[in-house]
Amino acid sequence: MDDGSQDWMSALPEELWDLPLTELAIPGSHDTMSYCLDINSPLVRSESDFFRLLDGLFYCITRPTIFKWATTQDKTIEEQLSMGIRYFDLRIAHKQHDSSSDLYFTHVIYTHLTVLETLFSVATWLNSHPKEIVILACSHFEGMDDRCHESFVFSLKRLFGSKLCPHQESVLTLRSLWASRYQVILSYESPVTERHRELWPAIPYWWANKCTAQGVIDYLDLKKEQGRPEGFFVSGLNLTADRQYITKNCKESLRTLTYSNWEYLRKWVQQQAPGSKADSLNIIAGDFVGPLPLCSMVIALNQKLLQTHSSQMKKHQ
Repeated sequence: MDDGSQDWMSALPEELWDLPLTELAIPGSHDTMSYCLDINSPLVRSESDFFRLLDGLFYCITRPTIFKWATTQDKTIEEQLSMGIRYFDLRIAHKQHDSSSDLYFTHVIYTHLTVLETLFSVATWLNSHPKEIVILACSHFEGMDDRCHESFVFSLKRLFGSKLCPHQESVLTLRSLWASRYQVILSYESPVTERHRELWPAIPYWWANKCTAQGVIDYLDLKKEQGRPEGFFVSGLNLTADRQYITKNCKESLRTLTYSNWEYLRKWVQQQAPGSKADSLNIIAGDFVGPLPLCSMVIALNQKLLQTHSSQMKKHQ
């Protein structure tokens, strides 16, 4: 693995260490944990009764279809970390009728891996890369009541400890995070956030809900025209296939759809720039971040910040 990707944040030029993290270009993975979906698991609670009936009657047809359209990644979370991914889209749930307190990741069905064993791997990786910062975006939380949330948050605090950066109004920079030895920004899409200073509110995710690259690009360009949010935000490159599309294209998969549209998405990404302008981007997330070179492309966008910094320095001389 390229060491430059493993430690790309610490390898950034010093001129960028004092920029807000919200102005850097940060690569992310959409539906991070879908690489380990359990094809035999129950459907998640939010699926319709009709789909449950269909799944029960035609299991041998529905399950392979679910698996190939719900799988958005093929690299483990440790591999994604080492490739340079720093934003992780983590959809968490408690299984219906499960007597244990174990939590799993979801995308139509549940994962093999539990949440805590996965996040333990993240904490272990961070120990070996003390200047890398990750953003863990926890959301969905199906089947979790208040007691379950509190237990989970307690486990997160115990797991990450002093690595957790408390939610604060001051500007986060690499230099300030390194000085405090913070490595984890924990976004938590739940009212529970208000009770714990270690939890950050939900991070906006620009989701086009389109099945073509042009549809995604048109949506993202429109969002850019409307102006960026104040804090962290995610531009989602991920394509979405609805049931009508899947029915018409049953021989395809999300992988083939993503690959066939990649060239258009790639060109769009390379034209983007991070920074403080209204049309600047921050986190850029996509599917199949292992085989597709999203990480290196997004990290490279930070070079444009150096050009801006150099121009500003010349103006002040």
